[in-house]
Amino acid sequence: MDIQAIAGLLQASLDPTQNRRAEQSLKAEEVKPAFSLALLQIVATETFPQTTRLAGALFFKNFIRRNWTDEEGNHKLPQDEVSTIKSELIGLMVKVPPSIQAQLGDAISVIADSDFWQRWDTLVDDLVSRLTPDNAQVNNGVLHVAHSIFRRWEPLFRSDDLYTEINHVLSKFANPLLQLWQNTDHMIEQNRENADVLKAQFATLDVILKLVYDLSTHDMPPQFEETLPAIAALLQKYLTYDNPLLQSNDDDEAGPLEVVRAGVFRVLVQYARMYSEEFDSHIEQFIATSWNFLTGLGPEAKYDVVVSRALDFLTIVVSMGKYAGQFNDAAVLSQVTENVVIPNLSLRESDIETFEDEPIEFIRRDLEGSDEDTRRRGATNFLRKLMEQFEKLVTDIVMRYVNHFLAEYAKDRQENWKAKDTAVHLFSSIAAKGVATSAKGVLSVNPNVDVIDFFQNHIAEDLTTPDAQLLLKVDAIKYLYIFRSILSPQQWQAAFPLLVKHLNSSNYVVYTYAAIAVDRALYLTDDQRQPTILRDSIVPLSKDLLQHLFTLITKDTKPEKVQENEFLVKCVMRVLIVLRDGLVPIMDMVLMNLVNITKVIRHNPSNPGFCYYHFECLGALIRFAGPTQPERVEAGLFGPLTEILGADVEEFRPYIFQLLAAMMDTNPSPTLSPSFQQLPAPVLNPVLWESKGNVPALTRCLCNMLPKASPQIAAANQIEAVLIIFQKLVSLKVYETYAMDLIETVVTSFPPKALENYWPSILQLMFTRLSNSKTETFTLRFIRFYHLVSAHTEKGLGADFFISVADRVQANIFTQVYTQIILPDTQKLSRPADRKTAVVSLTRTLADSQAFAERYAKRGWTITCQALLLLLVNPPVPQSGADDAVIEDRDVDDLSFGAAFTQLNTCRSLTPADPWPEVRDVRAWVGATLRAADERSGGRVGRFVGEKLGEEERGVLRGVMGSG
Repeated sequence: MDIQAIAGLLQASLDPTQNRRAEQSLKAEEVKPAFSLALLQIVATETFPQTTRLAGALFFKNFIRRNWTDEEGNHKLPQDEVSTIKSELIGLMVKVPPSIQAQLGDAISVIADSDFWQRWDTLVDDLVSRLTPDNAQVNNGVLHVAHSIFRRWEPLFRSDDLYTEINHVLSKFANPLLQLWQNTDHMIEQNRENADVLKAQFATLDVILKLVYDLSTHDMPPQFEETLPAIAALLQKYLTYDNPLLQSNDDDEAGPLEVVRAGVFRVLVQYARMYSEEFDSHIEQFIATSWNFLTGLGPEAKYDVVVSRALDFLTIVVSMGKYAGQFNDAAVLSQVTENVVIPNLSLRESDIETFEDEPIEFIRRDLEGSDEDTRRRGATNFLRKLMEQFEKLVTDIVMRYVNHFLAEYAKDRQENWKAKDTAVHLFSSIAAKGVATSAKGVLSVNPNVDVIDFFQNHIAEDLTTPDAQLLLKVDAIKYLYIFRSILSPQQWQAAFPLLVKHLNSSNYVVYTYAAIAVDRALYLTDDQRQPTILRDSIVPLSKDLLQHLFTLITKDTKPEKVQENEFLVKCVMRVLIVLRDGLVPIMDMVLMNLVNITKVIRHNPSNPGFCYYHFECLGALIRFAGPTQPERVEAGLFGPLTEILGADVEEFRPYIFQLLAAMMDTNPSPTLSPSFQQLPAPVLNPVLWESKGNVPALTRCLCNMLPKASPQIAAANQIEAVLIIFQKLVSLKVYETYAMDLIETVVTSFPPKALENYWPSILQLMFTRLSNSKTETFTLRFIRFYHLVSAHTEKGLGADFFISVADRVQANIFTQVYTQIILPDTQKLSRPADRKTAVVSLTRTLADSQAFAERYAKRGWTITCQALLLLLVNPPVPQSGADDAVIEDRDVDDLSFGAAFTQLNTCRSLTPADPWPEVRDVRAWVGATLRAADERSGGRVGRFVGEKLGEEERGVLRGVMGSG
């Protein structure tokens, strides 16, 4: 392995003009043995530039994500390489700079996801053995490794395996961590005058607090509970600890003191919320400390996280009955409002600077529902919690301040505009009740105030006055956004044009908030799921509205700037979804803009949220224009989309395959166009199926392709390539659903003759899964597959066909499969279409199967009939072929580029056609089919009914055969 050459490629990957080629060369290298160890060697070698080492750590992290385990959790790398990585990583972490530590820590977290703790049971002992009494650099490296692993626990659900892992860690790590905390405290005391040592030890203290939080996310560790007084004393000490050497001189950047205090408050919030009973006797001291912080710290941005977490802590305290009474006094609440809430709710100069200089950052922090730690959000939540406890008292007090600030604004609207901003935020804080939802905003309001009246008297003017102060315009739009569900449809008819008008603002924040509010307003529906903003009111505006949004998106043509603002492209998506087929008259304009944006962002995908919504826009265009304009859609999109596939833009591949699948789905033609006839070869390329993010989209693409391209695929001898993909998918539990989707499409798309040589292998793979690694999902999909084959007698399939193939796999295996798997669990099929297929399958078996009439005559016909009668107790109703009326919204806050698949909602499969349209009244169809079979067979069905069924079953079936 040429270390220097790899280092050169890593350095080149940092150059925008070379990075694509360098990354492709690195991916070619990564298949060679010991490539991962070469990366670690580069990271460890101090003679390489820091940037090269960091690039090596980043590539190592992504390499581990792609190559550590397969879908079943088995190591993909050779075992000796796996062992070396595990033994080297910890030692390397303690030596490298923090920026590199962060990347290696992420890699360790990926490894731990699959290996810790059973396949890496030495890790905690290794970590503990490396802790030192006083070496902060070594300790920080060790603690960062621990944090990268243990932080995984917080979002996980309780399970025996999780708790076994946590107990394993606590038994080895909790006491050494507490001892290190004492040692660190001792080092801080000894080095009050040594700035370098203090800063290093405070960095250790910061990670210790993170680990205290990590280890406490499910239960308070018993080791912590036993030493809770000492822990509380240390938490209190470092809330109040001060030292000029640790103070930040930068008003914007938090220093070591602020970082540690924020960490302390994070633990306090956790303990007060989760362990109030155990922690109750220690809470009182922190209330006073929090109060002192909130009234003593200045407005500088460096204190923001500390202040917001102190407010979070007091918010939890207020919800605890024991302490809430301290606030149940008009004088106290006035003091709280004046000294804590208003100062932290009010705009500061730093907020205005962010508004002007970093507008997208301002929006993300300010947006309702953001998880950003901000003073304003903390103060709002605190005030709302007080209002929950003392609704009328808090409302009266706060409204006095609201009216005071509105009066100040009225005295001088130019100079005192901030007073109105404060008034609006104070009013919104007490007017909203409960948690705002992302779909509908606030659903319940304080009955002691009038939200609509406040809007009409104080808010609407800032939407209608052209020269209103910009931040007041933002407040007004945000007010509509927050209380969108409270406005009546009639009020929205008046307010909506005002929002649309503000998309024309020259200010970034104003037009972005307008786009956010337009999107949410268009999403609003009433209880009958009818839209609040009628589609007919959007259609006349749509061309100008969309063109304007595209202009805003592409104002700066650099790839990272085009995709900076996901809120604008989400608004485009919403308008297209509302327009539905109304977009056809303007589709050329929409298509041109979307394609141009695609061509720009493919060069540097950097905002996963923007890219997701952008591809949803393309999906909406395909979904709603595709059925009537398939040639125009294909002409505009096929070339650009396949060009991206050729350029190997990995982040976009799962989206591209979904779009191609949707284009085939919506095109009413029964055959593939000449362009799409080029697709089978690339879609069948096994390399593409190696990426787990591609598999769902590729499966959908192939399933949509096969019904239209089966003659072409058969003629090109590509059936085997399709079945090799099925073989790979069906062998892995994680892909079993996709495997069964594919094989169902195969057997209904190709004539039995074309598959003759493959049928035994297909069933052999399924029987092996049922025997060796059966899951409930796979079992039900196999049952559904059997009934699909059994039902399609008109295609040359049927129960007798299935039995004959099963005999070629193993003599008489069908009896076991049918009696132990298929019939007992057929009743578990839940989808109406599946139950209908099962009815058709069982009916045709009773009517026409020779095997069931002769070979299985003793019991088979009887138990099949009993299963059919059970299905007919609740006969499946026919499916509606109508397209779904509402495309559901989704939360994409956690989107990232990576191995995971992200479903495009606009590309979900259209409601499938009823596979049995001739079967309208199921019960009548069963009766007619059995009567016809009885006539054809000279009364055999009737004879079997009389001989093989009990009296009650006989009566039911004769009733069915007599009906219709």
